[in-house]
Amino acid sequence: MSSPPLAGGVTGPDGLRPLLATVLDALAEGAAARGGPLPDGGPEAVEQWVGKAVDDVLPEQGQGAEEALRTLVALMAAGAADPADPLCAAHLHAPPLAVAAAADLAASALNPSMDSWDQAPAASVLEDLVTRALAAEVYDSGGDALTTTGGTESNQLALLLARELLGPVQVLAGANAHHSLHRAAWLLGLPEPVTIPAPAGLLDPAALDEALTELPGPKLVIATAGTTDAGLIDPLDEIADLCAAHGARLHIDAAYGGGLLFSRTHRGKLRGLERAHTVTLDLHKLGWQPVAAGFLAVRDPEDLRPLGFRADYLNAEDDTEAGLPDLLGRSLRTTRRPDILKTAVTWRALGRQGLGELVDQVCALAQEFADAIEAHDGFELYDRPALSTVLFRPRTATDDDLASVRRELLTEGRAVLGRARLDGRLWLKATLLNPYTSSGELAALLHLVERHLVEPVEGHTPR
Repeated sequence: MSSPPLAGGVTGPDGLRPLLATVLDALAEGAAARGGPLPDGGPEAVEQWVGKAVDDVLPEQGQGAEEALRTLVALMAAGAADPADPLCAAHLHAPPLAVAAAADLAASALNPSMDSWDQAPAASVLEDLVTRALAAEVYDSGGDALTTTGGTESNQLALLLARELLGPVQVLAGANAHHSLHRAAWLLGLPEPVTIPAPAGLLDPAALDEALTELPGPKLVIATAGTTDAGLIDPLDEIADLCAAHGARLHIDAAYGGGLLFSRTHRGKLRGLERAHTVTLDLHKLGWQPVAAGFLAVRDPEDLRPLGFRADYLNAEDDTEAGLPDLLGRSLRTTRRPDILKTAVTWRALGRQGLGELVDQVCALAQEFADAIEAHDGFELYDRPALSTVLFRPRTATDDDLASVRRELLTEGRAVLGRARLDGRLWLKATLLNPYTSSGELAALLHLVERHLVEPVEGHTPR
């Protein structure tokens, strides 16, 4: 076997070019074989055919780059839950833009590591420009932001900064808050968060006021702009007023809803976001980036000082004094990808207007789907969508019926719907992140659910 080419350097593109054609062909082949949003047959079937195709993951003799790519990329595509399929609508799992995926390839080929300037000269400057621009979107001017792997890491960093700046803070989070906040408190040795009631899916300001009055010591309040279950936005301004009155620090988890910043139509829904000390953002949701594209914005850049650390082989004091940028305090991770490139490329390609149009399209799509549900005698809508999440259920179905139908659709590979329990009832969840989904495809989704309730499938015919 000839020596495998490297991806970088002057000759890297020549080594990549023929492989890219193989990858693209394999992606198309796999998607055609799948024929829907999910592979058919459920976990057992997928395990069997993947295991059969990959009988030896580390063979003694290699099969060559073309065969390996063709086989395994086609396999991955055939067995993918494809967020680009209009009926793959369970999670905050966006279909990435082609331009962002192409930029991600360049990042992989160049392979900078964002832990010291001498490993990523241009990437470190680009990251600084993009993170400051994103912080300015949140705070109008000033502020700073760090790149993260997503909402979980951003929320952990927000709690860490609060602990380092204020001491062992008591976290207060709505019952609608993301689970990562409880895990972050556990990881950081903080007391278990106090859960504030969230009737109808929104944090209750009166209950928060009472808890802030009663609890001693430093406090960190968590509000949510775009809940995972229903895409709801807490009353941010009112919560910020309470935090100011009680001297509490405020963190807003806007991993989902933060994308509204790009929309002139919907940006006003985030009023009060700029009053938070820290804000979680995820552009691999309403930003259409490949995972990962998370951020933590901070109102006061001085709040990032606790993350500073000295490792002589990465940020020696004499090097930083001589002008080499210190990247180690920009993350708790050491080696990390230049994930900022795909975001910078997307912003330059689409601009604020293009991004805003995508946000507006999925929000309008959710309203359209809600209209269709309300017009259908057989279905019940939970509430009008605030973002792009729609909760619904058949009127005559039990919770067990809903859970069973959802699993049937998954097993058949027909549709990927989420589930959410609100107000003591189970709801089917459609998270609409594909801006090109049609009204006909949404009608087909309702029909699938309806048909499976009327005619339960005991042994379906594979596609």
